Amino acid sequence: MDPVTSATFYRVLFERMITRSQLISAKDLEVDGCMFLDMSSGTANGSSMELGECIQNTGFHEDDETEDAVGGDEENRTSTVKMSPGREEDTYTQIKPYAGMPKEVLLLYSVQARYRLPREILFWLTIVCTLALVALTITVIVMSPRCLSWWQSSPVYQIYPRSFKDSDSDGIGDLKGILDKLDHFQYLNIKAIWISPFYKSPMKDFGYDVEDFRDIDPLFGSMQDFDDLLAAMHDKGLKLIMDFIPNHTSDTHQWFNLSSSGHAQYKDYYIWANCNTTHAPNNWVSVFGNSSWTYVEERQQCYYHQFLKEQPDLNFRNPHVRREMTEIVRFWLEKGVDGFRMDAVKHILEAKHLRDEPQVDPQQDPDTIDTEFELHHDYTTTQLGLHDILQAWRGEMDVYSREPGRYRFMVAESYDYEETDKTMMYYGTPYVKESDFPFNFYLMDLPTNLTGTGAQGLVNLWMANMPVGKWPNWVVGNHDKPRISSSVGQEYIKVINMLLLTLPGTPTTYYGEEIGMMNINVTIDEIQDPFGKFNPNASRDPQRSPMQWSDGTNSGFSDANHTWLPLHPHHTTVNVEAQQKDSGSVLSQYRALSLLRQAQLPLHRGWMCYIWSDADVFAFLREIDGLDKAFLVVLNFGADSVINLSAITELPEQLTLHMSTKQENYGMPVIKSSIATARGEGLLLEYSTHMRFNPGHASQCFVSEKACYLGVLDILYKC
Repeated sequence: MDPVTSATFYRVLFERMITRSQLISAKDLEVDGCMFLDMSSGTANGSSMELGECIQNTGFHEDDETEDAVGGDEENRTSTVKMSPGREEDTYTQIKPYAGMPKEVLLLYSVQARYRLPREILFWLTIVCTLALVALTITVIVMSPRCLSWWQSSPVYQIYPRSFKDSDSDGIGDLKGILDKLDHFQYLNIKAIWISPFYKSPMKDFGYDVEDFRDIDPLFGSMQDFDDLLAAMHDKGLKLIMDFIPNHTSDTHQWFNLSSSGHAQYKDYYIWANCNTTHAPNNWVSVFGNSSWTYVEERQQCYYHQFLKEQPDLNFRNPHVRREMTEIVRFWLEKGVDGFRMDAVKHILEAKHLRDEPQVDPQQDPDTIDTEFELHHDYTTTQLGLHDILQAWRGEMDVYSREPGRYRFMVAESYDYEETDKTMMYYGTPYVKESDFPFNFYLMDLPTNLTGTGAQGLVNLWMANMPVGKWPNWVVGNHDKPRISSSVGQEYIKVINMLLLTLPGTPTTYYGEEIGMMNINVTIDEIQDPFGKFNPNASRDPQRSPMQWSDGTNSGFSDANHTWLPLHPHHTTVNVEAQQKDSGSVLSQYRALSLLRQAQLPLHRGWMCYIWSDADVFAFLREIDGLDKAFLVVLNFGADSVINLSAITELPEQLTLHMSTKQENYGMPVIKSSIATARGEGLLLEYSTHMRFNPGHASQCFVSEKACYLGVLDILYKC
């Protein structure tokens, strides 16, 4: 049969097969483009015909000559199709699929069991695996605890900008100086930086008397310097917390000038009352001493100031004032600041009736009252409506927190002393959020409670009163209080840093505490602090001396001939540069603890359980459910001591020394029945056990952001 006839025959044959829905099978087809046809005569009742004659399909070859050259075994290239016209369905047999087969043939192969079953198995296996993966993902998301935010995972470092680093040789620190020292925070593994005020100000209270909330004081630089600092901090993964001072402005502020002149719009921006030059409206006393009222001749009235007379209190009962201050919050949030420390919040509102406050000593002559501690401040602090204001600001910050990774932090500052219930109110309620935490100042009382029992009492004062599930924090010093190393002695600074960095929650470090800086001596002639000028014994200058960076000129703080406050005489040995070279220094141990706190789950989000306190030692456990590793922290605030913890059955007989503030033989075994500590020594002991202490001692244990560890998947889950 000639090729043309063969092609016609096959076209007709396959059309018949499709039209009649024939079941075709094929066998012995060599996929090389050649078929052979052998036709035998048959009868009408169903004799077969066989294909045997060669048909060359040029589509299978790019070059006929190549095919001829290659040649091959004719037998291997033979394909046979058997047709039985007399049967209800014709059959077509073929051993295996071939390249270039039509889709009709391919479909016939696809229904064969050996092809269909693997395909169906793979399909359903894919469906099951996908559903399992989706279910596992949903379960992990639902069961996963909330990730700790940046203000929880890092210590907060307070910078007093006048004293941190001077970049322009005027003897006063500035924003460019802070920019120059950003690597210091990375060295310490600190991510959160709180900078005390740098607003434009006449500096009567070193920045806490604000003349313009939207400008930088030239003493510290320019707005461009601020923008550069903020951008550089964010580039390094650092967060900037600003001081926000809502209670008052400077008396040079434009609002106060307009209010003093009786301008209709600003008339009630401040608190005014009728009085004269000799008689104040009531007995209210300023925090800095003497009457909190000052007479203004132009208005023939007195204005109220809870601090200096140059710091008039804003009237937050005026909705225009609230709106103005909210706009200031938005201004800085738009610039990209990461949070605010809300200054002196308990003073924001005063009672409208202006009654005299009760005297602490009813027998005292009222004319002799001139300090805040001689009155009960029932009408000038923590007034009804205060928390509504703070919650509104929290709401504004939450709007800006919607951007992933840009949570805006809020901390409230309020010295409530023994009235812990008032302090805890700044956490908000279960339904309305307020500050992320109020500052905890109780550890500042360590100098008068320097025993193991005293230290535990101060810690428990916060933990026992904190609302369930809230996040604690710890402060031992700031710009208003004497340095802790001067108050308790330098031998205790390492153990206090260990306390700060191993307790649950966020520690706050005042600049210089990481190297053990001490108060300076300031003569009366050198006093800069306005509070110190009123009462030299209460001056805050000693704790505000320039940062000690090196043993060079002015300790590396400034190239000026004279710094705004003198440096401490020990700056040649107590400085950052020297302590970086000493593995046993205050700085090196602070850094090691900061890194360890971040790396170890039990230390940054586990349980804290009291297990021992006496006249010398305070000890507690840090553990997390599901994780065998745990830590025992032993802190000595008294004399040399040996404690026996054999009664603590959850502790193994032998622990391992992970860190000591006085020893360097890390890895040494320690027997729990005889744990020795020297005066001012802190031990961090590591141990492994399947037994947890917290289940059987609920009254001794506390946890925030509770989570359990699943070792099989190496994840945390809610429990």
